[in-house]
Amino acid sequence: MYIFLKIAHNLIYFRFMNEEHDKDAPEDKELPSDVSFEPEEDLGDIGAAQAKLKKLKDELGKVKKERQDYLDGWQRCKADAINMKKDAVSSAARSAEMLREALVHDIIPVLDSFDMAAGSEQWNAVEPGWRSGMEQVRNQLVGALEGHGIKRYGKIGDMFDPALHEIVQEESEMPGEVHSIVRVIRFGYKSGDRVLRPAQVVIKV
Repeated sequence: MYIFLKIAHNLIYFRFMNEEHDKDAPEDKELPSDVSFEPEEDLGDIGAAQAKLKKLKDELGKVKKERQDYLDGWQRCKADAINMKKDAVSSAARSAEMLREALVHDIIPVLDSFDMAAGSEQWNAVEPGWRSGMEQVRNQLVGALEGHGIKRYGKIGDMFDPALHEIVQEESEMPGEVHSIVRVIRFGYKSGDRVLRPAQVVIKV
């Protein structure tokens, strides 16, 4: 009986002491929010990755700028090439036009000589075969000019046009309409709408 009472007393005492110990134990404190549980090695890897990412962004920006510079340079070169081609074509056209006109001005005096000969009284006395041959040569020269866009003009009965004709003489007694051409002294030549040489004419007044 005495033994059981001793055991009960000891149990009560140990329980009491445990409760007192719990009351005196310090409460768990909240850890600061800035405390990092990541190992320092992991933090170093993150920093290195961020540095590499920044370097890659910088290099990408540099590459983009270089690409734009190359593109701008290529576009300028292309525009220059197009302009040079246009200038070359235009220059070639001008040169061809100048050569053609130079040739025309060399041929026109020859045709003028034919026309003067054909308009003289002695022309009818020339042997018909030879005269016909000369007229064919003249017609071939006129046709060659027309093939190159050079038109010969000046016709009796046409109305006088100061942009095309040059008055050499005025006649009042000749038949025809007033201001019409009654005689062609020298034919005119033009290329398109541009007069190379005006026709010299006699008009009715």
